[in-house]
Amino acid sequence: MIQHPPLTEGVYYILLSLYEPRHGYGIIQLTEQLTNDRVKLGAGTIYGAIKTLLDKGWIKPVDDDGRKKEYIITSTGKEMIEYEILRLKELYDNGIRITRGDND
Repeated sequence: MIQHPPLTEGVYYILLSLYEPRHGYGIIQLTEQLTNDRVKLGAGTIYGAIKTLLDKGWIKPVDDDGRKKEYIITSTGKEMIEYEILRLKELYDNGIRITRGDND
C-alpha cells in the first residue's frame, strides 16, 4: 500500500463533504453538522483548501451553471479518504488495546 501523509481534520471533512456536489458554504454547514459544531471552517480556510485540493486533483469543479461554484471529490480524493479511515482505525484500535491493558 502506498503511504500518504495524514490529512488534517479540516481537509478530511472537506473531502467527506464533497461526496455530493457542494459549494464552499455548503461544506462549512455540513462540517459543522457532522461535528456538532466542534469543527468550524472559515471562508478563508475553505477557499484556500479548495485551491490546494484542486491542484492535487483530489476534487474537481462541477459544471458551472451560473450559480455558486460547486465541487465534487475525485477518485484520487476518495483514495485519500479510504487511506485516512484505515489510518484513523489503526490509531483507535491501538489506543483501545493499550488503554485496556491488552499489549500482547
